[in-house]
Amino acid sequence: MSASEARLVHQTALIISALVVLRLIAAAWTPLTFDEAYYWTWSKHLAGGYYDHPPAVAAIIALGTMIAGDTELGVRLVSILLALPMSWALFRAGSILFDARVGATATILLNVTLMAAVGTLVVTPDAPLLVSSSFVLFFLAKVMETGRGVWWLAAGAAVGAALLSKYSALFFGPAILIWLVSVPGLRRWLISPWPYLGGLVALTLFSPVILWNADHHWVSFIKQMGRARIEDFRPTFIAELIPTQIAFATPLIWILGAMGLYALFRPGPGKPASRILIESMFWTIALYFTWHAFHARVEANWFAPIYPAFAIAAAVAGHRMRWEARQQRIADFCLRWALPVGVVMFALLIVQANTGVLTGYRRDATVRSVGVGWRELAAGIEAVRVRVGASCVLATDYGTTGWLAFYLPKGACVVQPTQRIRWVNMPEPDPALLAGKLLYVGDAKGEELYPKARFARVERVAELKRMRGPLTIETYALDLLEGPRGEVLDRSPPPELQ
Repeated sequence: MSASEARLVHQTALIISALVVLRLIAAAWTPLTFDEAYYWTWSKHLAGGYYDHPPAVAAIIALGTMIAGDTELGVRLVSILLALPMSWALFRAGSILFDARVGATATILLNVTLMAAVGTLVVTPDAPLLVSSSFVLFFLAKVMETGRGVWWLAAGAAVGAALLSKYSALFFGPAILIWLVSVPGLRRWLISPWPYLGGLVALTLFSPVILWNADHHWVSFIKQMGRARIEDFRPTFIAELIPTQIAFATPLIWILGAMGLYALFRPGPGKPASRILIESMFWTIALYFTWHAFHARVEANWFAPIYPAFAIAAAVAGHRMRWEARQQRIADFCLRWALPVGVVMFALLIVQANTGVLTGYRRDATVRSVGVGWRELAAGIEAVRVRVGASCVLATDYGTTGWLAFYLPKGACVVQPTQRIRWVNMPEPDPALLAGKLLYVGDAKGEELYPKARFARVERVAELKRMRGPLTIETYALDLLEGPRGEVLDRSPPPELQ
């Protein structure tokens, strides 16, 4: 490694380390989202699969809480630290496919996108998926660079790890096939055993999820794969797609990435195999979700696996293309300001989510999902539970149940009596705890059907507010339940199996 490359690596490592420290600080300050609290309950009962997702997110939360305890930082610790191997893999991939400068810039750009910054801070299946996607790119780059078949085993392991994170990693299969077919020099791998052995490695790593689904009527596969079913066309969802991706990529990186994807279609920057790899890894997934948006909403985070390739494309636009004067000014401006703009956007988002000050304490998109006010609310709920002598707390949505489990005193009985498939990996609640008085936590404004249908006596004992500053986020009704009409737990099969 030359002296200039060593300096580049050193500077990149310092920037990534600073970004990771910033996320750790934000993680310790920011309450859990309802999804994080729900996944935290998974981490207490590790299994080969879950109703919503494969098990990787539960495993990384379990590891983090072993280190830092059942705290917001503990839940998020390993997810945030995964940015380090993710960054290393992307730097190596960009360096092999193009050059070290592209690798370093792509690494920084990926880390300042909100997809990566928030996607590793708020621990979801997208965090391990981003890391695995970066390693898929790196190992495929090694296949191209060395011509050695053993790297297919590593690529298979990375795809397997991605599949343990999220089912959308299945798209890596067709993306890799498109790459091999499109590059004449790589077609020899189609008649080699190595790619298929790599596929076997991926399948082996994914096998616990298959076995779990086989034991549970394939419910998770049916739930997630069922999203592809076309029931009607609603092109209005397309209008959401681009704005959300501009926000998640941050505007300047999105512009650079779009310019890079255009540039990679043209001869010039890098070898054809390098250009086609980036394009196939991006467009295979992007085009599917664009098509999906014609009949259903596409959540912004679903695009996570394309972001490592998108970051490399953005770096190519900034370093490997000679644009016309006006386009060059745009590329230079975006490259210069992408890092500070991304950091400022992240910081403002964290401040807003925690305080609401930037919108004058009015409601925003984060207000319901981030658990601001839940620590105080849980203390109030516990005081009411003790006062009325309830032995267990019930809620009929998984988000409220997750928050209650996390923020109520350790060991408290918390149960979601409906949608029992979500809790199938966990021990059944003690029947004795469900036989006495129960405290139901529900929406004070809505009509709660479960308590009235299942209990002879339903008495409103309190209404408590979840607050963010002066803003009332939600008002919860606390009802005392007695005299169950039959079994407390609703064991109806999930809709996928009805």
